[in-house]
Amino acid sequence: MLYYLFEWLEKYNFPGAGMFGYTSFRAIATIILALLISTIFGDKFIDRLKLKQITEIQRDASIDPFGVNKTGVPSMGGVIIIISILIPCLLLGKLHNTYMILMLITTIWLGVIGFADDYIKVFKKNKEGLRGKFKILGQVGLGLIVGLTVYLSPDVVIRENMEVEMPGHETEIVHTTKNIKSTQTTIPFFKNNNLDYADVVGFFGQHKQKAGWVLFVLVTIFVVAAVSNGANLNDGMDGMAAGNSAIIGVALGILAYLGSHAEFASYLNIMFIPGSEELVIFICAFVGALIGFLWYNAYPAQVFMGDTGSLTIGGIIAVFAIIIRKELLIPILCGVFLVENLSVILQVRYYKLGKKKGKKQRIFKRTPIHDHFRTTKAQLDPECSYMFTKPKNVFHESKITVRFWIITILLAAVTIITLKIR
Repeated sequence: MLYYLFEWLEKYNFPGAGMFGYTSFRAIATIILALLISTIFGDKFIDRLKLKQITEIQRDASIDPFGVNKTGVPSMGGVIIIISILIPCLLLGKLHNTYMILMLITTIWLGVIGFADDYIKVFKKNKEGLRGKFKILGQVGLGLIVGLTVYLSPDVVIRENMEVEMPGHETEIVHTTKNIKSTQTTIPFFKNNNLDYADVVGFFGQHKQKAGWVLFVLVTIFVVAAVSNGANLNDGMDGMAAGNSAIIGVALGILAYLGSHAEFASYLNIMFIPGSEELVIFICAFVGALIGFLWYNAYPAQVFMGDTGSLTIGGIIAVFAIIIRKELLIPILCGVFLVENLSVILQVRYYKLGKKKGKKQRIFKRTPIHDHFRTTKAQLDPECSYMFTKPKNVFHESKITVRFWIITILLAAVTIITLKIR
């Protein structure tokens, strides 16, 4: 809204109004505003949660070897994150931009699903929360919205591999491809690092382009469901999901900025996505909101984000990566989320396989995988066999959290480097 106001004021030579035309200025202002909102509003919101006794009822000292009791800590803190994202974007973003609209829809859509899940847990005293099938339906619905918008919107286009010549000190674009609708995406470690989904389904012949879009929509649905669930599973220790997601957000912001800048896109030989610079504004709000939330969520947590936050931030990461055509980098960038997902899947499968044979068996001491590192031998089922019981010494959750952050920083660095390693 302020963007349009100052755009109008600029016509009358209002001092400083032109600053709002610069993406860099709005990005910095957005991250600062989001951080301030999450810290100032967060404090008041936490007090409100305590007053209404909207608190955690499931976690207790029995699952922590250090006897940390988290019962009574306010939950549903994801509302802080969502509000801290929406307000700066509404104030400083271009609200007619298709990419910005998609990200705002993603935030609200998954925020509502997560809120419904937390509401059932807290107010209905049902620890199962919203039924899994409704969560999946919501994620599939969002995937369809995003995939079909990318397919149908005339504003969602790319330019592939722009050539830019720099004679002297001036930049001259000597060759550009036209804006095109495309099912191309970035594939890491390959010289010609664009993969066209239409080529994957080339056996459809003359219909391969339409089949490529169908495949793209299916990939979108899968990525949204996988990443949002991965973030949800990662939210098991103080500051874990918020810290990892903020790091991932910074990496995505760098990728979005490079892809929205014609010269950088040409230099790196990556696709140029016109209009995607507005995503930089959104991701700055995202990172600022998470950093502000960490003020209260870092150990010992004063508030938990709940599914309101974890499902939302996971969905935001997924949709953002899809829009900038970097969804195939997700297994690297979100490697921690991937491992969390796989640990639960493998544990359940292995346990069921043993049950058919009349055995009690597990791969890890406990899943998601971060819980494996804080489970003592005394907490294990003596009748169950475990494939991995190391390390013998358990770690405090703050140490586990920081080490997961470090791993995510390394994965983020590798993700960015893939633009040059081909």
